[in-house]
Order: sequence, then C-alpha cells, then structure tokens
Amino acid sequence: MRIQIVNPTTTVAFQEKNLAAAQRVASAGTEILSVSVKSGPPSIESHFDEAVSTIGILEAVREGEAAGVDGHVIACFGDPGYLAAREIARGPVIGIAEAAFHVASIISTRFSVVTTLARTKIICEHLLQIHGFEHQCRKVRASGLEVLELEETGMAACRDIVEECRRAVIEDEVGAIVLGCAGMADLADHIQNEIGVPVVEGVTAATKMIEAIAGLGLGTSKIGDLAYPLPKKLSGSVRHLEIGDSGPASVIRKN
Repeated sequence: MRIQIVNPTTTVAFQEKNLAAAQRVASAGTEILSVSVKSGPPSIESHFDEAVSTIGILEAVREGEAAGVDGHVIACFGDPGYLAAREIARGPVIGIAEAAFHVASIISTRFSVVTTLARTKIICEHLLQIHGFEHQCRKVRASGLEVLELEETGMAACRDIVEECRRAVIEDEVGAIVLGCAGMADLADHIQNEIGVPVVEGVTAATKMIEAIAGLGLGTSKIGDLAYPLPKKLSGSVRHLEIGDSGPASVIRKN
C-alpha cells in the first residue's frame, strides 16, 4: 500500500515531520510518500491561506493518483480542499482534523482541541460542526503560538502547549486532547506522557484510517457529488488541471 501525505505549505520542515510521523505508525508493507505544494503559503492560519493552498493540494493529489497511490492525507488542521480532492481521487482522502475528531470521539466521550493562534479557534469550531463533532468537543483552546514558531522555538513552544493541554484536562473535564496543527505531529507522545491522558495527532490518525479504508477495498464513491468533475475547458493559471473525458488522470494540457 502507498499513502501520500500532502503538506499544503511550502515549509519543507513540515513535509519531513509528516513523513516521520506517518512512518512511525505505518504497517509493514505500507510506503509513505510525503510531498509539499509547489506554490502557496509557508503556513496556514486563515481562510485566505487555506484558499491559496487548495490549488497546490489538487496538483499533489492528481500527481499521486497518476503515480498509483492508494490514498491521500491532507496535513493541515483546516482540512483545506478535502472535498475537491475527493472528487479527483479513487482512494480515500482524509484531512487530519476529521481523522483526529473521529479517533478522539471513540476513545473518550468528550475531548478538547489545543490549537495555535486564537483566530484558528473559530476555524476549528466551524470544522467541528461540519464534521459533526461539536457535541463531543468541550472546548477549542489556543496556545497563542504561530505555526512557524513550532519550528523556530522547538521545546519552548512545546511547554506552552503542554500547559494548555493540562488546563484543558482539568477545566474542561475531558478524557482526550486533540492537537490542532500538523506542526505538532512530533509532540504527541511527549505531551501524552506529560499530561497522562490520550493525545490524538491528526497525521498519524489519518494514516491509519487510510490503511483501514483502503485495506477494506474501499475508495471514494464516484456516485453523486464526489463523482469525477465534469470535463470542461479551464483557462489561465489552472489550465494544467483541466480534466478530460476519461477523468483526472487524463491531462489535456501541461504547463
């Protein structure tokens, strides 16, 4: 089995972190490919960033499909472009927020999310509603850290996240914590050891979900709204994403 982890930012350190996290939990025989978008933001912390990153995500998913991968993980907690990506993919496409919410809801009746900047709390709250987990989540908490600080300050940033997780366990009375950023992929084990409750990180959760779904012989339904997009001519900078009569694998134009 081959799983592609798509880093929707241009920060290569996140790509490497995603690869290490996914490889750590992947089953024997599962190959992990980790790629970054060719153009886009260095980090994703707003609706604008998510929108700008979506074309790069679709490019990466399309290239992965052409290479024959069995599924794709979108490694951003905003789950940007996940429905559009599912339309052009045969196998499962999973965003790390949706994956983490599912796992946390199974291992605990209620959980809290610890994310980065305060503005991303609102984005996360919207995602909880979209994915149907608003009743299981007690609170979305912000550590106040920018995403890139996770790379620049290392364990100093981790200490702030640990303290926010501790407050969540006590004040929110939850049995599990969801880490609300792909940049925290390497911190989950340390935080879990520090606070003593299960800590769910989305890159690893999504990787195991892809293995399970693909292992069941299931893929994205091509009936209804997730069917392949209708063939139509595109113009301008997105012409290379044009879809032919045989589906996304047929590239009509290349840059």
